[in-house]
Amino acid sequence: MARTATVDDYVAGLKPEARRRIQRIRLLVRRHVPGATETVSYRIVAFRVRKIFMYAGAFKDHIGVFPPVKGDSRLVELLAPYRNAKGNLRFAFAEPMPDGLITQIIRALARQSGA
Repeated sequence: MARTATVDDYVAGLKPEARRRIQRIRLLVRRHVPGATETVSYRIVAFRVRKIFMYAGAFKDHIGVFPPVKGDSRLVELLAPYRNAKGNLRFAFAEPMPDGLITQIIRALARQSGA
């Protein structure tokens, strides 16, 4: 994907399914982390409160969420099917997006970063 100046530009350049999923993540962040702002960093969407606590990007066949969740063993266990070798998360377009799990990730990453 080409460099984009704003999150809206990034989203506008996505294919429809990717756009829908990234928009859903944006909505969930706004709902569960009041005061979070958005920016483009590493060519994907980044969310911050004082500092960046979460990234979400659209790729060929999945949405990636970074960084890995730490410190919540129950949640880490639930995320096992979505983790890659580095612990980053991949949510395939071929499967429904687990909004409840995404919400837990958002809250955990915000807490993890001190947001």
